[in-house]
Amino acid sequence: MKNPFAIIVAGGSGTRMGTDAPKQFLSIGGMPILMHTIRRFRAYSADLNVIVVLPVSQIPVWEELCRQHQFQEAVTVIAGGKTRFQSVRNGLRSIQAEDGLVAVHDGVRPFVTTSIIRNSFETAERTGSAVTCVPLKDSARLIHADGSSQAVDRASYRLVQTPQTFQLALFKRAFEVAEQPFFTDCASVVEYAGYPITLIDGSYDNIKITTPEDLEIAEQKIRSAH
Repeated sequence: MKNPFAIIVAGGSGTRMGTDAPKQFLSIGGMPILMHTIRRFRAYSADLNVIVVLPVSQIPVWEELCRQHQFQEAVTVIAGGKTRFQSVRNGLRSIQAEDGLVAVHDGVRPFVTTSIIRNSFETAERTGSAVTCVPLKDSARLIHADGSSQAVDRASYRLVQTPQTFQLALFKRAFEVAEQPFFTDCASVVEYAGYPITLIDGSYDNIKITTPEDLEIAEQKIRSAH
């Protein structure tokens, strides 16, 4: 596989966590969440080019955490933008190669598996894109503007996760579009640019740590793995 890249977006503030510390720097298993996430991608391939996108004000904090934890994984650190779209675009612009594959992943999803990462790269190489998702477990309802609601078939819906992986040339073209308010992830950008999306299976363990409850679950997962 030629030129595999991973852009790990870590722009969280910690507001929903009820803490001053950015959530990607909170500790699970004695180490910041972001370090666990990077190591998951390193476990997939030592040759992976890992780009970490952080708010510019958090870069010195990250560098200090790396010293404290003697974390010496080779990563390129890039300053993010005001939105996720801008942050991913900044990471993408740091890639000089024109061909290859690029996975975009949330910095606070530290339980992604090697098999999911591998499947995402292999699928994107074959089809152009690979967007990780899981089926809904619960019943779902659609809320209308007048406040009424109706049941919908949950089998027709998926919850989207990361990584979201794309052929690099296609991804660069997609990110030339003007930013839109409905861009919630990379798949929505690529789709808006006119490219089809391929879905792949994620995992219910591939949680995004955004609340204190998530942090407790993550700590339990780390403890049970050791």
